[in-house]
Amino acid sequence: MQKDVVRTEEAPAPFQGAPYSQAIRAGDLVFVSGQLALRPGDEELSGGSIAEQTEQVLANLRAILEAAGSGLDRLVKTTVFLQDLGDFAGMNEVYARHVGERPPARSTVEVAKLPSGALVEIEAIAHL
Repeated sequence: MQKDVVRTEEAPAPFQGAPYSQAIRAGDLVFVSGQLALRPGDEELSGGSIAEQTEQVLANLRAILEAAGSGLDRLVKTTVFLQDLGDFAGMNEVYARHVGERPPARSTVEVAKLPSGALVEIEAIAHL
């Protein structure tokens, strides 16, 4: 199976030059690396609330998926990492608006810490 790197300037480059791709297209799937609430070219997080950060994370996911030839409507699985499960409702409200009436399978976990003090990180798998 061929493995193609997906790269767009419409989403942040890999965090601090780390050795990973924004996404990998393999077969009829695209695997998107975890996204934080960073705007392309910025080093500081966008927004201080869980809602603001989730909006930016989903904007990044959308840009990467579109660059791969997919979209949020083609998500099949996401994993949401939260700094605090107490933010679940705020994240979920924003998330629900973006994933449509046929949401993907999803796992949500609380983690001890996220890069740059982020409140949320989301990784995704989508169909092309």
